[in-house]
Amino acid sequence: MNLKNVALWLFIAFIAFGLFNLFGGPGSDNTRSIQLTYSQFLDEVDAGSITDVEIKGKDITGKYSDGRSFKTYEPNDPTLVDRLNQRGVNISAVPLDDGYPSLLGILISWFPMLLLIGVWIFFMRQMQGGKGGAMGFGRSKAKLLTENKNKVTFNDVAGIDEAKEELVEIVDFLKDPRKFQKLGGRIPKGALLIGPPGTGKTLLARAIAGEAGVPFFTISGSDFVEMFVGVGASRVRDMFEQGRRHAPCIIFIDEIDAVGRSRGAGLGGGNDEREQTLNQILVEMDGFDTQEGIILVAATNRPDVLDPALLRPGRFDRQVVVPNPDLIGREAILKVHMKKISAAPDVDIRTIARGTPGFSGADLANIVNESALLAARKNKKIVTMIDFEEAKDKVMMGAERRSLVMSQDEKELTAYHEGGHAIVAINQPASDPIHKATIIPRGRALGMVMRLPERDQLSLPREKMYADITVAMGGRVAEEIIFGESKVTSGASSDIEMATKMARNMVTKFGMSSKLGPIQYGENEEEVFLGRSVQKHQNVSEETAKLIDSEIRLIVDTCYEKARSILEDKIDDLHNLAKGLIEYETLSGDEILSLIKDGSINRPDPEEEIKNAGPSVPKSGKSGFKPKIVPDLKPKPQS
Repeated sequence: MNLKNVALWLFIAFIAFGLFNLFGGPGSDNTRSIQLTYSQFLDEVDAGSITDVEIKGKDITGKYSDGRSFKTYEPNDPTLVDRLNQRGVNISAVPLDDGYPSLLGILISWFPMLLLIGVWIFFMRQMQGGKGGAMGFGRSKAKLLTENKNKVTFNDVAGIDEAKEELVEIVDFLKDPRKFQKLGGRIPKGALLIGPPGTGKTLLARAIAGEAGVPFFTISGSDFVEMFVGVGASRVRDMFEQGRRHAPCIIFIDEIDAVGRSRGAGLGGGNDEREQTLNQILVEMDGFDTQEGIILVAATNRPDVLDPALLRPGRFDRQVVVPNPDLIGREAILKVHMKKISAAPDVDIRTIARGTPGFSGADLANIVNESALLAARKNKKIVTMIDFEEAKDKVMMGAERRSLVMSQDEKELTAYHEGGHAIVAINQPASDPIHKATIIPRGRALGMVMRLPERDQLSLPREKMYADITVAMGGRVAEEIIFGESKVTSGASSDIEMATKMARNMVTKFGMSSKLGPIQYGENEEEVFLGRSVQKHQNVSEETAKLIDSEIRLIVDTCYEKARSILEDKIDDLHNLAKGLIEYETLSGDEILSLIKDGSINRPDPEEEIKNAGPSVPKSGKSGFKPKIVPDLKPKPQS
């Protein structure tokens, strides 16, 4: 389409250039001709100034001896030719036209009108999306995927074996329908892929297109929405009509929640454009006028907002959940993505998979890509394990902001803040192990203590929640113990927010309050959308709200005092850890444990460690950092 547009505009420019040269060229004779009266013409002939004359009927044109042109009109003078011969003028006679216009004349006269008509047709086709016809904007925007370029198969999809098996059966049905029909089975009408963002829903659909060997139409849910009324329903009809012409086929709608949200909001007078589009989808999927051979595959990460009529069997017969991968799934996904890079032999995929709990497939692909970019930045030929560790820290904690200049006081305060988190986490049995602690600003934080679970957690026990809140309070408590209450900063705002949210969920959702019992009180705090939130009401009395607030306060205060008790008992460990963070800026979990246990850190090259920000590589026989407790860092009296 682009080549056609370029060719059209080149043709228009060529025609305009030709007309300019034809009519407006500087070499045109009409602009130089002198208009003479017949008397002046005879005088010039008698004077011998005229050398050439062309007679065409009554019109006379000619040239002077100096090359100038002239024209005049003959009033029927029979002696003119003899007079010209006597003066030695070269005479040429031209016959008159027959009265019929030439082809060039017709083209010249009609060219402006033809040009206007052509430009009008061009812009009308552009406004209609190149589909042609007066109602081209109502045509479906679904793309038919038939090319084998960048073909995706089920071998490229890893970590979601259960979801893949559900869709493999659909592909088998399309390839050999008699295998199922002889047992009385029918082809499923549709499959809905449900899962968090980045888990591979769209990738699964592309794999179906690569495996099925049937026409595959793809469209986004937002492509049905247009500024004109009724366009969405028209595009749905046209899409299914194309599907019937290519049956058996697969139609994939990405982000179907854009048009599949629940109806009946009472907004828009019940004539909302989105509702008309949804009604047309429902009719096409399971109405009176349906045909076999069309499978509708849709993907969404918001199944809670979809209309119930869309989810019933007969429309979407299968709801395939695509969750975040577990340890084995993450390992399989990493193997798929690492085929595209040059990895060093020391890269341990199992270690990377264990250190990325809760990561989606897109997150893991991002880590692999970031590691390759980091290795290329260092002019390496292969990607090492250190590059993967740096990439993982960058994705989890954000990029390092080493350009941010921190004063010594701020650096010291940050070290004690993060040290408070780490000491409390170590002394909480239910807490996750520490992966890394740093006082280098990352993302929006001035420092960070990253904890990673040892295994995938499907549910949170009560003791784990209390431990997390206690660890969150550790930074604030450390600032108060070391520097005094008047020196407490705003650095614990995110910790307080997390602790408050966790405590509120424990009371209102998880039923972990003895006074309130196993009753949910926070139904109105869920993420809602227009059309469902209008009908919700808060069913909590003022007395219950006060009790909820008091229970939340009790949980947070209990964890705060627990953190204070731990840090007061482990004050020496806090000082040692803070000094270690000031010295090295970044410490791994093993280095923190070694520092607390032995009072020293063994590193072969501290400068290289800081540069790479990777895990420690301890070697025996190397004496490393050994902090000392400085007297001026003892707890200061509160002012």
